Amino acid sequence: MKTKDHSRQLHSDGDRGDGSVKYVLTGEGAGTLFKIDEKSGDIHATKRLDREEKAYYILHAKAVNRFTNEALEGESEFIIKIHDINDNEPRFTKDPYMAGVPEMSDVGTSVIQVTATDADDATYGNSARVVYSILEGQPYFSVDAETGLIKTALPGMDREVKEHYQVVIQAKDMAGQMGGLSGTTTVSITLSDVNDNPPRFTKTLYEFRVAESNELGSAVGVIRAVDADIGQNAEMDYRIISSDGPGMFDITVNRSTQEGVILLRKPLDYEKKRQYSLRVQVENVHINPRFYSMGPFRDEASVKIVVEDVDEPPVFERPSYIMEVKEDTARNTVIGSVSASDPDDKHSLVRYTIDRRTDMDRVFNIHAGNGSVFIFRELDREENAWHNISVIATEFNNPRQTSRVPVYIRVLDVNDNAPTFATNYETFVCENAKANQRIQTVRAMDPDEPLGGHRFIFSLAPEAVGKANFSVRDNKDNTAWILTRRNSYSSLQKSIYHVPVVITDGEFPVQSSTNTLTIRVCTCDREGNMKLCNPEALTARAGLSTGALVAILLCVIILLMIVVLFAALRRQRKKEPLIISKEDVRDNVVSYNDEGGGEEDTQAFDISTLRNPEAIEESKQRRDIIPETFYPPVRRPAVPPASRENNGDVRDFINQRLQDNDNDPTAPPYDSLATYAYEGNGSVAESLSSLESVTTEGDQDYNYLSEWGPRFKKLADMYGGDDSDS
Repeated sequence: MKTKDHSRQLHSDGDRGDGSVKYVLTGEGAGTLFKIDEKSGDIHATKRLDREEKAYYILHAKAVNRFTNEALEGESEFIIKIHDINDNEPRFTKDPYMAGVPEMSDVGTSVIQVTATDADDATYGNSARVVYSILEGQPYFSVDAETGLIKTALPGMDREVKEHYQVVIQAKDMAGQMGGLSGTTTVSITLSDVNDNPPRFTKTLYEFRVAESNELGSAVGVIRAVDADIGQNAEMDYRIISSDGPGMFDITVNRSTQEGVILLRKPLDYEKKRQYSLRVQVENVHINPRFYSMGPFRDEASVKIVVEDVDEPPVFERPSYIMEVKEDTARNTVIGSVSASDPDDKHSLVRYTIDRRTDMDRVFNIHAGNGSVFIFRELDREENAWHNISVIATEFNNPRQTSRVPVYIRVLDVNDNAPTFATNYETFVCENAKANQRIQTVRAMDPDEPLGGHRFIFSLAPEAVGKANFSVRDNKDNTAWILTRRNSYSSLQKSIYHVPVVITDGEFPVQSSTNTLTIRVCTCDREGNMKLCNPEALTARAGLSTGALVAILLCVIILLMIVVLFAALRRQRKKEPLIISKEDVRDNVVSYNDEGGGEEDTQAFDISTLRNPEAIEESKQRRDIIPETFYPPVRRPAVPPASRENNGDVRDFINQRLQDNDNDPTAPPYDSLATYAYEGNGSVAESLSSLESVTTEGDQDYNYLSEWGPRFKKLADMYGGDDSDS
């Protein structure tokens, strides 16, 4: 089977045109994109084909017998190629493009290259041949038609004039001929900054005012220069190029604002200089040599600083004072003076005082007007060799303005202390000692400090020279030996010797003291080692100091007091309390556990007793013994009933009873509670109240108590029986 040239028809040699041949098409797109006429073999495209999607298709065709379906020939393969037409416009790879170029760039400086692609077949005609052109952005920029490279086209483009540009580039196929398709893109071009502008001060003269009391390092003022550039191209440095106060001021840069800050470096003094003039310069930090020709990248300005007067505290002539005084100097002696003055124009008077927190003992004082320091109390170098005080100067017109200065006072030594033994020596001499035998080496001490050092002289007291048992030898080196003057000593004859040693210093005025050296007599071995001393000597050696003895005595007294107090507390605990009732809440309430005959016992006592206090004033009986034992019976006249009812009230009676108890010598030595109650009748045992027994004490018969049983045996023994028995 073959295809006819330049045709879209298949034909089999076995096709005789009688309709018995059937053409069948298979392969890519068969039945969908391509269809074949079964009778004639014509191939038709059913849809529009796009070369950019698929450039060719591979198909297979065969001729078969329509009736038997048998292949008349072998299968044939053929390719259908799609011829390209210009149906795709050029497309840029980006939209938009972003680019930048330094300002002031030369003409022809490359900015960016743009690229457009065309999907048409580049090998077939000019459908894919693209040409570039600029639609917007002239005359600043140009584009290469073949490569799409954008370049600067105008010299001296200034970022400070215009920073951003929008350039539109067109890409057209068919080599730019008529009928060609085209595409566009936008290129955003930004001019980057270069240092092409010098800094400039906003003023030619700056003026600032500052108080003379401003602290060092504080800001005096701020100056500012402007620069049209940005970023590091606008960074500036400030410096002082001339000043009539060298070193008084300095200038630094605030990098965040690019401002110059003038700082104070030395103290200001309105009275000395009231105005300063400075010449300052500003300069770019990063300078581009390419733009040197555009002029110097610096600027200058003048600064005027006016000092304002401030009320200042007094100023001392010196930062500190050192004074010297001998320790024996008399009181009220002037040892030195301080001086301060008001630095202001008004020259206010100054008053001097001593800060008493630095002189708590008030050893010194100062004259308020002239600043003379004098001694207020006696000095002692050995107690305090240096005194550090502070003197305060205060303005009379403004007491809040004060200043202070340290004054160091050195106390000079005077020989006012006598030398003494360097320590407490415990010396002994052996009974078998030989004459001129050394038994002790003594040294001396002196709190004074002479310039040439100490020189002590030792000797035996004059009163002991004639009868001395020991001698003192001065070694001329501030030590002395104690020597024996005879052979053998007896502890039985004398166990302790007291040797008076006179110590004299070599200063003026001469000071001396007599020191007693105690020497014990002891038994020693042949080598001179002490073996035994007599009891008196041992006691003297082991004797305690007065403070230790007092402490021991106080401890003994405290122990004795504790023992006595403990014994007293134990005796007090053994005493049985007067109150045994659980309902009583205080130890000074006395309870009488008497019982009456009930609520209806009218025989317990006569209420007239409460209404007639005079009836019982003559007798004061004790309730724990038989009344007849101590007092004779008292008979009281009967009181008429009417009189009983109309007598004084119970309150007066109670008050009278309270007074009687207070004055009663037989009452307990503490507060007591006496209860007076009304009891009713109905009691079989009748009343036991002592109120009724007071009025009928002569007629009482206590023998019946023995009939009440063992509970009342105690009462029966106390009150029962005849008078002879009791």
